[in-house]
Amino acid sequence: MSGPTPDFWQERFQTQQTHWDRGGPSPQLLAWLDSGALPPCRIAVPGCGSGWEVAELAGRGFEVVGIDYTAAAVEKARALCRERGVAAEIVQADVLTYRPPRPFDAIYEQTCLCALHPEHWARYAGQLRAWLKEDGVLWVLFLQMLRPAATEEGLIQGPPYHCDINGMRALFPEAAWTWPKPPYGKVPHPNLVHELAARLVRR
Repeated sequence: MSGPTPDFWQERFQTQQTHWDRGGPSPQLLAWLDSGALPPCRIAVPGCGSGWEVAELAGRGFEVVGIDYTAAAVEKARALCRERGVAAEIVQADVLTYRPPRPFDAIYEQTCLCALHPEHWARYAGQLRAWLKEDGVLWVLFLQMLRPAATEEGLIQGPPYHCDINGMRALFPEAAWTWPKPPYGKVPHPNLVHELAARLVRR
């Protein structure tokens, strides 16, 4: 399998090399929640990591399923939910093979796509669509982290991997997803340049 292994991520969590972790929920998620754009529903958080978004959603009345294939991340997310006194299901599973017992109304995708080697993106995109109900919504942040060697030599560098927005339009095509019109919201990140926020509706 190309890209990072479970052992790679396990070591990162155990040694606290989690530079992508803001130490709290994404400001974009909070904006979507506070504006009422994202109302309580059954929602998945793939690659949930430390669980900040899982705990926030659970605290606001969502039926949340967090998914991560790293034991240390699952433990941290469960501990955070216990600390906050909120209920959420945290599943240790590979997002490329996971099958939910019933469809989701929404998915919050922030860090999983950019953590997967691009070789697995098409399969992952298919999984996200399969998890959702018809007209379900993918609330997504596409990480923008272009490195010079990518444009100059064509190297694939990561994680995190750059999620070029034109590539994302091909990965999540209009035949399967309804896209909003650009420009997309730019979300600054203290350590990883920035993200582009979009709301995609499953056709």
